Amino acid sequence: MSVLGLLLLCSGALAHADESAPIERGAAVLEPFALRELDKGPFGLGRMLTPASDAPLTDAALFALPSMTPVRKALDVDLDRYVEKHKASLPNESIGVGTSYAFQLFDRTVLDSPDARFVLAGVVNRMDRAFVDPAHCGEVRLLYRLTRTTPPEAKAPPEAKGGEIASPRLPMTLNIVLKARSDEQAKANAPSCAEIAKRWLATSDLQLTGAALAEKLMAPDGPLALIRPENIHRIETNLQIAHAPKSAIRDFRTDYMMKVFDYQAASGTFEEAVLEDQIDRDRLLADAALAREFKGWLLDPVHLGELDRGMAVIPDKFLAKVAVAPTPVGFVNSDLLPAYGLVQGEASGPAPVFTESDVVGALEKAAAQGIALQNIQSVAGFERRLNDSSCGGCHQTRGIGGFHFPGVDWMAEKPSNTVVVPGSPHFFGDQVRRRDILTAISEGRAPDFSRGFASRPQLRGNDELAGTVYNDGWGGHCYAGRTEAADNDKSFSTWTCAANLSCQTGPATRFGMCFIATR
Repeated sequence: MSVLGLLLLCSGALAHADESAPIERGAAVLEPFALRELDKGPFGLGRMLTPASDAPLTDAALFALPSMTPVRKALDVDLDRYVEKHKASLPNESIGVGTSYAFQLFDRTVLDSPDARFVLAGVVNRMDRAFVDPAHCGEVRLLYRLTRTTPPEAKAPPEAKGGEIASPRLPMTLNIVLKARSDEQAKANAPSCAEIAKRWLATSDLQLTGAALAEKLMAPDGPLALIRPENIHRIETNLQIAHAPKSAIRDFRTDYMMKVFDYQAASGTFEEAVLEDQIDRDRLLADAALAREFKGWLLDPVHLGELDRGMAVIPDKFLAKVAVAPTPVGFVNSDLLPAYGLVQGEASGPAPVFTESDVVGALEKAAAQGIALQNIQSVAGFERRLNDSSCGGCHQTRGIGGFHFPGVDWMAEKPSNTVVVPGSPHFFGDQVRRRDILTAISEGRAPDFSRGFASRPQLRGNDELAGTVYNDGWGGHCYAGRTEAADNDKSFSTWTCAANLSCQTGPATRFGMCFIATR
């Protein structure tokens, strides 16, 4: 991560910490000592996957479970595929596990270790996704961070300073996605979605921490009382697959690999599945018939309107089962962006799926049918929306490396928010929208599930984020348009900076960050 990236994270963390009310109130559980209690209780990974067990589930035991065997196998397949691909493309650079290699791979032996496990690092309400699954009222997510468990006789590692034990966390997360209410509850319509939303919002004013907060969350009328193993829908994984330190021939680079595994009740296993809205770009560019079918589907005015609002659910036939997201995006070839080459394309590359005239014609057709688009106002807006709607593109935007939720580090000897923050600017910037949706559901109103671009949050008339790193404050993402109205892209014209800040861009781009104006 660059120094600038760390500064932005620090700025975001401090802005968050100084607010009188936490920005995630009522929509997430980030209190470290409450998470510790929940991890020791019914929400430890072992108790969620093997309810009869009382012991923490080490990695060696986790991936030995019959339900998780397909997960480990699929991870190995894609890890091997990544290694072979990079050995071919980087023949003069070494690739392997350890700091002696130019490309340092994820050490998969930790997945077989009895001295590592996934630790609960956050609980996040995602009822804003109820448009995908209204019967189950959307989702609740339990996020776990891979962590080394230090034996009692172990001493401080060499990198620890002054004898302080460094954080044992490793760069991998495992996310259990649960239905906000179970199949049985959905059939009975009890509790209602409004009741579930009210339970979450009722936690926003709690002044509790640790065991007291955990007890309140798990109380019969608390939001976590409804979360049980039978609610499990899928598992999502994200790991730092490789890191390449800066060298004489290139800047640093870090790649992150994401996969999804749906729970199959019949077999009791988690099976590899496609990633939601992660376009299989290579397959589309290689299969002209599939590309035509995808173009027809996406440019249909109804589906284009859904894409604009961030609510498109792209059919599985067009999607991939793995995503690799690089950081920093500006350095890595943009062919790793999901939509690169699909729109317009390069003269030397394959024919694009979407030409400029295709997109312009679709925008005109949508307008003629009375479909008002909020975000996509241009070809560039269409391409950016296609990117940040995907898993890979979203994690490349305003993330902490390749993560949007690294999670709370309650196992560190001296937890600190100066560098390590639980969520990315994108995560915190989206909380206002998520609370707005929770409020609408709790009041029985039809929610507005739409969202803005990943780079800029949708404010919905709320000024809570004004002047902050999450929106238009120092470090916020912005667009430096031209003075000529015809040359100012309407998709991004509202991406301005707060007073006394200016949008400072790099060469050959109008996108930048809000910083103090220089003379």
